[in-house]
Amino acid sequence: MFFALAVALCASIAAPSASAQEWARKMFKTTSHDFGTVVRGAKTEFRFAFKNLYVEDLHVAGVRSSCGCTSPEVSKRDLKTFETADIIAVFNTHAFLGHRSATVTVTFDRPFYAEVQLQVSGNIRGDIVVQPALVSFGEVDQGQAIEQRVTVTHNSRPDWKILDVRCANTNFEVEPVLRARAPGQVSYDLKVKLKKDAPAGYIKDQLLLVTNDAQAQQFPIEVEGQVVPAVSLSRSIAFGTLTPGSKATKPLIVRSKKPFRITKIDCEDERFSFKLPSPDVPAKSLYQIPVTFEATEQTGKILGKITIETDAMSSELPPVSAQAFVKPAPPEERAAPSTDELSSPSKPNSRPAADQTQPDSTAPASPGTDSGPADPGPANSNSPDDTVPAAAAPSNSGPAATVPVGTTDDAASAHRPAGKERTSSRRAGTPRNKWVAKNPD
Repeated sequence: MFFALAVALCASIAAPSASAQEWARKMFKTTSHDFGTVVRGAKTEFRFAFKNLYVEDLHVAGVRSSCGCTSPEVSKRDLKTFETADIIAVFNTHAFLGHRSATVTVTFDRPFYAEVQLQVSGNIRGDIVVQPALVSFGEVDQGQAIEQRVTVTHNSRPDWKILDVRCANTNFEVEPVLRARAPGQVSYDLKVKLKKDAPAGYIKDQLLLVTNDAQAQQFPIEVEGQVVPAVSLSRSIAFGTLTPGSKATKPLIVRSKKPFRITKIDCEDERFSFKLPSPDVPAKSLYQIPVTFEATEQTGKILGKITIETDAMSSELPPVSAQAFVKPAPPEERAAPSTDELSSPSKPNSRPAADQTQPDSTAPASPGTDSGPADPGPANSNSPDDTVPAAAAPSNSGPAATVPVGTTDDAASAHRPAGKERTSSRRAGTPRNKWVAKNPD
């Protein structure tokens, strides 16, 4: 009887701790990866992508591995609302052999403390060696063909063969050429050619080698590189979290190896404005265009697409994604709510995403603080699809429930207080805002 009570007590203590980490786990698309069979010396890594789904700023305090066979890295430690980053798990194929597994622990300290465990595993073959560790094209100008080689050596079977090389990327031409065959060792040169019509952008692919070895019938070789276009530009601009009436300015970088002019810049949303040099200014190889976003009364996630045209190339440049999140004004700037509208953020299920007031992203509430009922202000009229939840702070009674971006109407209605109908404050389309350069001639 005593043992049963002890087990129940331990379970009740552990349950809030486990659920308190859930807000952090929701940011990851996946939390495990199997590398399968890989060869000694080959570059082997996997990126665990995660996204800040919350109003508060996010900070990665650290990342560690339970085994030296895996080295973890973080691509970006500070993330604002909707920004993304990666936890990179690098499999150490140079120093380890056989089946290996590791737990990568990611620690967050803002807005609240949490840990997320990521699992990796794989089998490293020691009798197959790849030199160099991957096929690297480096930076290649668009329209240029280039060829690289790697050597694949098998050290135990004299009859070992590469039967086929497969890849989903049609921009590669691959040819295995037998280099040497001797007792106990077989070597191949793998010729990998990048076609000249390959599109601009980063290359991150794999070649899958098919062999006559039943124990390692298939194994991958990484291919990396970047096809650089005549003109390159920022892929996206993140303005962070703002309140109605505030502004934020970020640079849009446009560059080329040769001098050029920007002939047109356009955005359908008038809240995004631009400041460009005069068209009479001589052509340059680098432009830093200030882009300003001015928040209006419309709250929630704001997305815009900025298109740019230049005189350096005839093909169209990809649009630049601009995004911001507008949260309601602080409570002191709005009418005080009635007593029955107040809710405590420290109690579970007390802060529905459709009606909660988001906390200031620069000063999140301390976890576990019991300061009485919060003043969330009047109910937010945004639809649930445009609402970003606040990360749930851990407390003695469990974390506050959160509703991530993209919650359906049915799911969000379960978090809406009784008697409160959802209203919409979404604006109709706004007129186009564009800038067209004058002809210097």
